[in-house]
Amino acid sequence: MTQSRTHTCNELRLEHVGQKVKIVGWMENVREVGQNFAFVVVRDFYGTTQVVVETEDMMKIIKDINKESTISVEGTVRERASKNPKQATGDVEVVPEKIEVLGRCRYNELPFEINRSREADETARLKYRYLDLRNPAVKRNIILRCNVIAALRKSMMEHGFLEITTPILTASSPEGARDYLVPARKHPGKFYALPQAPQQFKQLLMTSGFDRYFQIAPCFRDEDARGDRSPGEFYQLDMEMSFAEQNDVFAVIEDVLPPIFAKYGTYDIASEAPFKRIGFNESMEKYGSDKPDLRIDLVVEDITELVQGTEFPPFAEGNTVKAIVVTDCDMTRKNIDKLCTEVEVQAGVKPYWFKVDENGELAGGVAKFLQDRKQAVVDALGLKPGCLVGVTAGKKLVAQKTAGVMRKMLGNAVPGHMDKERYEFCWIVDFPMYEIGEESGELEFCHNPFSMPNGGLEVLEKAESGEIDPLSITAYQYDLVCNGVELSSGAVRNHDPEIMIKAFELVRLGEGDVKAKFPAMYNAFCYGAPPHAGIAPGVDRIVMLLAGEDSIREIIPFPMNKNAQDVMMGAPSVVEQKQLDELHIALVGETEE
Repeated sequence: MTQSRTHTCNELRLEHVGQKVKIVGWMENVREVGQNFAFVVVRDFYGTTQVVVETEDMMKIIKDINKESTISVEGTVRERASKNPKQATGDVEVVPEKIEVLGRCRYNELPFEINRSREADETARLKYRYLDLRNPAVKRNIILRCNVIAALRKSMMEHGFLEITTPILTASSPEGARDYLVPARKHPGKFYALPQAPQQFKQLLMTSGFDRYFQIAPCFRDEDARGDRSPGEFYQLDMEMSFAEQNDVFAVIEDVLPPIFAKYGTYDIASEAPFKRIGFNESMEKYGSDKPDLRIDLVVEDITELVQGTEFPPFAEGNTVKAIVVTDCDMTRKNIDKLCTEVEVQAGVKPYWFKVDENGELAGGVAKFLQDRKQAVVDALGLKPGCLVGVTAGKKLVAQKTAGVMRKMLGNAVPGHMDKERYEFCWIVDFPMYEIGEESGELEFCHNPFSMPNGGLEVLEKAESGEIDPLSITAYQYDLVCNGVELSSGAVRNHDPEIMIKAFELVRLGEGDVKAKFPAMYNAFCYGAPPHAGIAPGVDRIVMLLAGEDSIREIIPFPMNKNAQDVMMGAPSVVEQKQLDELHIALVGETEE
């Protein structure tokens, strides 16, 4: 017996026929058949049970109850004359002797039909999330999330990792995104920051002698939303290992994740360990992305030299030109143009195309500019009738990224080029250590500044002296990618203060700057730090993939909208002047109501 009920709404079966029972839950639906006859569906967390009202007294009670009120039903179980094989309790029904309202729904109209809430407007779903979560289909994703987190935690502990929580109120540090700041009441003019990640704390744990650390860590970043990223906060399986190299981290992840994907995934096919490893440069050249979807069999090819000398301006010297060949493509010109428009919207650059018709001739799009080298194009790309060739052009990185967007869209649009029902993992390795900043035009860290450069101190000194281009330096940084979604980033850490200082000097920051920005980490490393490495797979993204959802909001219990607003709770909100005064904060300019 559980609380005030004898059974849940998913328990009753034929063996319970004749028993007196008590069930509780929400009144999901009422279907009146006659004057004193109705079928009532009662739903709780576990499932549904049909209740059959057959008396005038019971009918009066039911007529006075709005749908979604919580009720208790006491009665006798009997076998149903008309069974419902789609319902777990479809062989039986309850004939009530007593119906009691436990929590009345005071509205005749609901914002949306509970079992069809996913069809409702997103704003309504978020505002009435507590109703949306009553939908069993929505609830299943949250249950899945709970089970996956429990499985991750269990597996990490079995691998010898200790779960250690790190601070939520900490100091602001340059992690790559905007901080959420918290004013410090006792320290006027100073602020805490919510952690973008437990990066420094987990590295400090390694210097403290903890060999293997993990936590299901909340992270906070003030960044815009997108399909695979929720604004505000997210959770990651944060881990770090002492005396470890890149292969050690890979081995743990390749042992932890596949069984979880096999058990909880929507698809029953997944990559086996070891996962494919692809260098960053190779990934950009071959797939036009550093998070390639390997379920798509299309690859990007370079045709820069092949098209040089044509009269088409985008193919002019100095530009890079990429091509994606799609065999057996019967897309119409209208649909091809529509796809190209979608690529342009997403990539910001217009792509081009041409086809090979049934006679083996180049036709459509930019074909007219290639007629003087038709055979060379056909031979180089292995073209045959029915092929569509998507083309991108521009500066190298622009051409690559646009080709990546086009590859993904073509893979989804043309049948036979994408095996959707599987999980394809890969590691992207050897990321650039540095890049030229778009705004500054100067050398900056490309990703994590605490990563160990390939070549250590020697390669940094060569870059400083001008012997090599600093842009050629790669780092022991790696991303785990699944089905075109970046699940996590990680790195072998730069644990040597001398190497760390030299790495920062290349971006115009001296020893004093490093000490000022990262005092705890720098000082800790000066006391003898072990080599260490780690990674942090995103829990939200993992569950999104397992559930087969396209939006990360579907697997978060109480998500924000795209503008980082909690429309259910009314956050962010205006606060009282008294609170601002206590925090020594004065508002400048107008605020939103």
